[in-house]
Amino acid sequence: MPSFTPHRVLPWLAALVLLVAPACKRHETRVVSGDRSQTLHLGNLSEPSDLDPQLITQINDAQIVLGLMEGLTAMDPKDAHPVPGVAERWENSPDKLTWTFHLRADARWSNGEPVTAGDFAYAYRRMLSPAFASEYASLLYCLRGAEDFNTGKSADFSRVGVRRLDDRTLALTLHTPVAYLPSLVMHQAWYPVHRGTIEKFGRMDERGTRWTRPGNYVGNGPFTLAAWEPNQVVRLVKSETYWDRDAVRLREVNFYPIEDRITEEASFRAGQLHVTGTVPADKIDTYKREQPRLLRQEPTFASYYITFNTNKPPLDDPRVRRALALVIDRPALCEKILRGGRTPAYTLTPPGIAGYEAIPGFAEDADQARRLLAEAGFKDGAGFPRLELLTAKGGNSQLPEAMQQMWRTQLGIDITIVLQEGRVLVDSLRTRTYDLSISGWVGDYLDPSTFLELFRSGNGNNHTGWNNPAYDQFLADALQAGDNALRYPLYHQAEQLLMTEMPIAPLIYGRRNYLVRPSVKGWEPNVLDLHPLKGVYLAP
Repeated sequence: MPSFTPHRVLPWLAALVLLVAPACKRHETRVVSGDRSQTLHLGNLSEPSDLDPQLITQINDAQIVLGLMEGLTAMDPKDAHPVPGVAERWENSPDKLTWTFHLRADARWSNGEPVTAGDFAYAYRRMLSPAFASEYASLLYCLRGAEDFNTGKSADFSRVGVRRLDDRTLALTLHTPVAYLPSLVMHQAWYPVHRGTIEKFGRMDERGTRWTRPGNYVGNGPFTLAAWEPNQVVRLVKSETYWDRDAVRLREVNFYPIEDRITEEASFRAGQLHVTGTVPADKIDTYKREQPRLLRQEPTFASYYITFNTNKPPLDDPRVRRALALVIDRPALCEKILRGGRTPAYTLTPPGIAGYEAIPGFAEDADQARRLLAEAGFKDGAGFPRLELLTAKGGNSQLPEAMQQMWRTQLGIDITIVLQEGRVLVDSLRTRTYDLSISGWVGDYLDPSTFLELFRSGNGNNHTGWNNPAYDQFLADALQAGDNALRYPLYHQAEQLLMTEMPIAPLIYGRRNYLVRPSVKGWEPNVLDLHPLKGVYLAP
């Protein structure tokens, strides 16, 4: 029997260890490595439509831009109240019409240049330029002369209430008092933009230029844009020029546009994500029972509804729209399909505004729905055209299917479900190349106007094609009223009119169900459902 001397055994044993060790070593997940390197991995549900703060309208896009840009005021992560941003302080004039913002001396763009009052004035001119056609331009209409400039009635921007007093002082003059202006200017529509960068890649009022690409993007937020790989990842890295960079603990943030919620949840379980955008409804009870510390269930200042293309027959008839709305069993959708503490909606404006409670504008009534459909010429559904219901890919497929079944059973009509990627769906709504769609809106600030202004004539986010002069007048009168005791009754009347003509049909109020790793700190719940990354960090 052969024997092995030590000097012959040891080399053989060493080779065996080297061969076997890599196979035994456990692969490190993104979460584990991210916790160690302060790299946050987030599910973001959809591919960004843009990263231009003055063009984006989707909350998933806004979450990314929140890391790249900062406005006059910033958002407190806990309760969404305004805190100093680029402006270190501000004051209002005795007549409540002029707000003066004092910019901090150390505010810098990512290229090292100072952020000035002129950058904000330039951004607001760009935002209001008619050719730019920003969907959010109306958010600046509280400025004196802004609406006239945006609608082409005036070509003189000097008549708009924006004045650069010096590099560090900006005055905004309103046509009526707006007590919540510091909250309003937190919104991305009010962010500054870097003029040199904008005009390097196109005209001031040109949409979709390459200034928002990695290597071109100049922002003033706590992070800079390092990569944007379509349908793969958007990567931000800590800015070295941000005025409060010492408060930023994350080194990197990765946003993954995972539209399918089942795939996203599987990625979370596999240790590839710290935070998800959502969680499949049929997984909520399992997480509640088995891993409750991972599940977040938070009310949001949001409404979800059916958007009707009112320019498209037979949806141009309010009786048809109302019939489709009245047969949807919202409690059943909440209890059996959506789960997760959802609440049926019978108004557009959700709860959450101190002193304002919307008045329900309808209730489920299948008999009335059938009468309305018959009056419109479609008794028992006869002759009703085959319409398409657009919904986002990766969403809860049971929701549109349940609504489809309710329409078929109660009204005798067939509506086809069409799935579209989030970016395509936004384009379909904007161009009104659709019949019906499941849509939603998260409030931009805590006031009923953030919802009701959506359906004013000419609002860039009004995708219904509906307009009503009486509705517009209620909103105009409310804006002029200033005082909430006078404004809120006018908003009630506007909402009642909206629910009578029903260009949209409310479904549910907002509640976000999603997953968060215990290592994520500083990720605070708030009703606006936006999470400033400045105070977030990872602690394994």
